[in-house]
Amino acid sequence: MKPGGRVLGFLSHPNFLTVIRIAATPGIVILLISQEPGRLFTAAAALLFSLAAITDYLDGYFARRKGIITDFGKVMDPLADKLLVSSSLIMMTAKNWIPAWIVCVIIGREIAVTGLRNIISESGNDVSASNLGKYKTGCQIAAIIPLLIHYDYFGVNFHAVGYFFLICALIMTVWSGADYFFRHRALLKF
Repeated sequence: MKPGGRVLGFLSHPNFLTVIRIAATPGIVILLISQEPGRLFTAAAALLFSLAAITDYLDGYFARRKGIITDFGKVMDPLADKLLVSSSLIMMTAKNWIPAWIVCVIIGREIAVTGLRNIISESGNDVSASNLGKYKTGCQIAAIIPLLIHYDYFGVNFHAVGYFFLICALIMTVWSGADYFFRHRALLKF
């Protein structure tokens, strides 16, 4: 094995990448915590969120490529995504950058689907994300990055761009949540 091979191997381990996503969340909160974060802090928060979002793709890629499927990854990977997205949305709501009702719908759907995934998992069925769920996540990421940037740069109103994708994310969030519950309605016994 080459020197440093173990270190590089560890850095590409899916569970390590999930932990990075969890660790990035308080960093984003800290960058946005001041009453009026300046351009440097919002750009840094957007960069940190972007890097964390990339780990979401990479951990899935490495898990499939290396055949590393762990109980930790099954539980913590989706929770890390929800923590990162929810914290970022909540911080932007606290700044009055986005409407609270949209954030409530998005986070409410995430909690409801997480509960449903637990029921699905207990029944022994596959809890993998659907394509709609992946598109929903993509829209959320596409919304959050420019919304975090917040200010105008190079003549581009990043807040307006982010808001457009936030509406797309809202639509995909509701659609994918409804689809998830419809597909698994047989498991919902009252």
